[in-house]
Amino acid sequence: MGKKQAKIVHEGRIVEIDREGISVEIVNKSACDACHAKGVCGAGDSRVSVVVVPQTVATASAGLQVGDTVNLVLSESAGLKAAILAYGVPLVVLMASVLILSAFSLPQLWVGLISLAAVALYYIIFATFKDKLDKEFVFTIEL
Repeated sequence: MGKKQAKIVHEGRIVEIDREGISVEIVNKSACDACHAKGVCGAGDSRVSVVVVPQTVATASAGLQVGDTVNLVLSESAGLKAAILAYGVPLVVLMASVLILSAFSLPQLWVGLISLAAVALYYIIFATFKDKLDKEFVFTIEL
């Protein structure tokens, strides 16, 4: 027997099915507050989120219909990677820029502003790769 991979599961309701994918609406529950991956999975961002799951042979043959309740699954390792990209890397950018700029004896105001600008630049670059990241962090429907 192989090692069972940890996963993040969210219950949702199918709101649309088309050739591109299956749109699933997730309503946040109080359990999301305790979830360690709530900030990265997308379901914890607002009260209601819609996630588009790519259509596969398995989902197409499962006879899913609008209104069905399904479980969306994301591997825990993908959730951790998303958390690092969304929170860990910007923290490192902020701390590194503060330390490096402080070494040049710049005024604190300038150090703070430039460091915040560096983090903003990181998020702008991060946003340009959104399509690539969307392909990497894909929910699947548990059948």
